[in-house]
Amino acid sequence: MMPKPVYPLLLLLLTVFIFSCKSKEQKNVVQTIDSTLKKAVETLAPPQEENLKPTLTYHWVKKKEWQSKKDSFEGAMHLDILNALNRVDTTHLKRLDSIIVPNDFSLPLSSYMPFPDHLDMVKDINKIILFSYPTQTFAAYENGKLVKTGPTNMGKKATPTPQGLFFTNWKAKKTISTVDNGWVLKWNFNVHNKWGVGFHEYGLPGYPASHSCMRLLGADAQFLYSWADQWILKNNHGPSANGTPVIVFGKYPFGEARPWFKVVEDPKAMVIPVDSLNSYIEPHLQTILEKQKQRQEVMASITASNQ
Repeated sequence: MMPKPVYPLLLLLLTVFIFSCKSKEQKNVVQTIDSTLKKAVETLAPPQEENLKPTLTYHWVKKKEWQSKKDSFEGAMHLDILNALNRVDTTHLKRLDSIIVPNDFSLPLSSYMPFPDHLDMVKDINKIILFSYPTQTFAAYENGKLVKTGPTNMGKKATPTPQGLFFTNWKAKKTISTVDNGWVLKWNFNVHNKWGVGFHEYGLPGYPASHSCMRLLGADAQFLYSWADQWILKNNHGPSANGTPVIVFGKYPFGEARPWFKVVEDPKAMVIPVDSLNSYIEPHLQTILEKQKQRQEVMASITASNQ
């Protein structure tokens, strides 16, 4: 009996091998194309910056012009944005000869402010408030997420707001200044008991004008008054637990044009880089976390004793 010819089998194996090689080559070619396209897309795509704000532009509008458009500025959101951009309250806004106006009023207020919406450096901190002297703005964060931001007018050159780390202590819905009994401070939250420094509602003329305190718009002062924590006193003497950490940072260029005027030429001129924020926070981070832990322990002890 003659053996079966092996040629058809060899031909079949050779075909499979060739097809397999071609498949591998095609797969490699496809992978190469995919990789090249991915790199091209990454090159063309805009860089992902941590603190990138939506594209906005700003321009000056003369008093007569913007007052003639009063109806378009009457909405609460528009006034909030205009007050924040010009670092003023509504009363002082109406007195300005010219105001800074954005090309778009539809974005959240935080889009017009210098602080990032998220700040990883403070993600482990339950609550923290940051005051920027050069931009005259504040920001409140909960575990790294921005929950409130707006304008402030801080200490004038003769009586500057002290910089560094502080903690909120006592508060009062209405109190009288120890410097001048004619100054009525609403929604006042003290941060330095001996110096009498705190944040509260008061007129914002659009530049550092206070006697070292951080002036706020009424709605912002009321929010922080309810949101921040008071200290916990031990036997009505020294604090057994601190309140919410507050960091005041930066240098204001007294004698020069107001820094936020620069946004007309460069919309991102006032954006605070995350690296800069981190450099102000990092030296205080350990202390803040230790004080936070201490407060949690005190609160747990109080809760246990009340059960």
